[in-house]
Amino acid sequence: MGAENSCRSHTGARLKHGSDIESRRAPVRSKAIMGGIRTSDRHQGSAGFRVARGERPASIRLLIAEAQRLFRQSLRLLLEQERDLTVVAEAADGREAYQLAIEHKPDVVLLDVDMPNLDVVTVTKLIHHHLPDTKVLMLAFYDEDTRLVASVQAGAFGYILKDADHTDFLRIIRATYRGEHVLSPVMPDRFAHTVPGAFRQTRGDQNVLLASLTDREREILACAAAGRSNKEIADQLCVSIDTVKTHLHHIYQKLSVDGRVEAILTYLQTK
Repeated sequence: MGAENSCRSHTGARLKHGSDIESRRAPVRSKAIMGGIRTSDRHQGSAGFRVARGERPASIRLLIAEAQRLFRQSLRLLLEQERDLTVVAEAADGREAYQLAIEHKPDVVLLDVDMPNLDVVTVTKLIHHHLPDTKVLMLAFYDEDTRLVASVQAGAFGYILKDADHTDFLRIIRATYRGEHVLSPVMPDRFAHTVPGAFRQTRGDQNVLLASLTDREREILACAAAGRSNKEIADQLCVSIDTVKTHLHHIYQKLSVDGRVEAILTYLQTK
């Protein structure tokens, strides 16, 4: 009876003398309570966001640096629907991204690889040097973009492909804030082990793997590490693009990696 009366008091049902009144349930507020933890259905379903009952979530302060206005504004609308995410500023070019980062000191910078006025590697280096607690998360269309490798070496925490599902996008941002190297499901989780500070293979292990490559495969990998595209490699070596792709596939298998960026980072770690 105590629980029933409590329920009625919360829903505003009035008791009439001498008659039984059915209790009315309060409108559902899209919140689930499990084991003393209250979660928003939206967050629980999309990114596993949780906050203890009676507490407000810690806000993750974000800076969006993206040259394309429509994508930048759309991304802001997506992020600001989340109770624990706050966009403190937007930047349309590299120089503005650095200046706003210094001004606002965000927790995470979402930095597009294709930024005008100041290249993405320089921006990453500057932010990493002056704001070591701020994590830079790269945004790219393709994981074969060689600027990703250079940015990671310059201090970027990781990267997300722009075609990632919004649920994974939010999950990665929160993981980055916590210091966890988690990437989009369309990219290898093992990439986290090649990021500076998280690389786990020893130099000897890498040398053994690289020794398994043929001379041609090492030549192609060196070209890829130098920033050349598949077409440029094919032109330089006087072979077809399909031949280059086949060699790269063999390289990924022998190095036990899942993509170009991870292969290049493995190669560069031995230099």
